[in-house]
Amino acid sequence: MMSPKSTPGPAARTWAIFSKPWAGLAADELGPLITGMGFDAAEVPVRDGAYLRPDTTGARLADFVHRLAGHGVQVISIASEPTEPMLAACAEAGVPMIRIMAPIGAQGYRASVDRLRTRFDALAPLCSRYGVEIGIQPHHGAFVSTVLGVHELIKDLAPQFRIVWDAAHDALAGENPAYTLEQCGDRLGLVNLKNAEYRRVSDDSPFRYRSWFDAGDQGLADWPLIMDVLRRISYHGPICLTAQYTDRTPEQTAVQATTDLAWVRSLDRDGVSAR
Repeated sequence: MMSPKSTPGPAARTWAIFSKPWAGLAADELGPLITGMGFDAAEVPVRDGAYLRPDTTGARLADFVHRLAGHGVQVISIASEPTEPMLAACAEAGVPMIRIMAPIGAQGYRASVDRLRTRFDALAPLCSRYGVEIGIQPHHGAFVSTVLGVHELIKDLAPQFRIVWDAAHDALAGENPAYTLEQCGDRLGLVNLKNAEYRRVSDDSPFRYRSWFDAGDQGLADWPLIMDVLRRISYHGPICLTAQYTDRTPEQTAVQATTDLAWVRSLDRDGVSAR
């Protein structure tokens, strides 16, 4: 009797962390820290003041990525400006995405969106040439802050322009992940998990409330619901815990990120979320 043919399940989830709190570390220091927290991937900042700076990345990114891989850490994206040298460096290093936000300038929302679209139009041929995506993350404040806003910005652009959905900024914008994750459609390139709320500052301040980032189970974003929605829309791509916690040291951040990862993995175990 022939045995029934097995059907392979989805590939194992890639769990990444944004390494910004440890931006100054070399790869051989960063790698063991990341795997020690339980992650197998990272988004790496390429910014002034970090170990990888825009003016030196062309010569150093590939080696940095190679050394992290030696510690079992995949680089899923970098946080930087999508210039041609940066796109070329990502292509050489095998980094598939550059994550950015969409800033709104003093000229106002519509003029800012028109300016951004013109810039992205010029970048599209470079994205195709180098095979690197640009992921645009909604961000509260002086940025395009909603999924629908980012979708409007990129809907007529090449498919290399993707949406980076972010749990905390989605919640700070008053959105519902059950709707916004669907709104991303086939543009969804990466899911960021963090949590936040608005806290009262002072009656004397012109800005009486500020955003406050905290543990995964503390804030406006409902992580169990989010994992349920990701299962429903069959998202099997990477999830990045962005390690943003207000007023915590890098050491405290590592402890909290480890705790948050263990919790969210329990929600995603075997592809089935649990409340």
